[in-house]
Amino acid sequence: MTPDSRKPTPPEDAQTPDADHLSDALEHLSSAVESESIATGAAKGLIYSVMETLGTLIGDPDLPEHARSGYEGLLETARKLRVRLEGGAAGDDH
Repeated sequence: MTPDSRKPTPPEDAQTPDADHLSDALEHLSSAVESESIATGAAKGLIYSVMETLGTLIGDPDLPEHARSGYEGLLETARKLRVRLEGGAAGDDH
């Protein structure tokens, strides 16, 4: 199988984020939101970043299906947290 020359090759030291690390990040962020120890705007920005990362990973055609399924679950968790943030007090930016 010949590598696709149109697809950029990642640097040698580049690694795919571990699903456990992304899950831990979402859990930590959820806890911070729950305890109101993070500004709403900052939490939204972090959630957006995690969702973008997960979307990129899910879109990788070389990603094994079992990994894709795990990342899709994390993306759903991130979406629920985003909805919770957006459903909170509007303009409440601690």
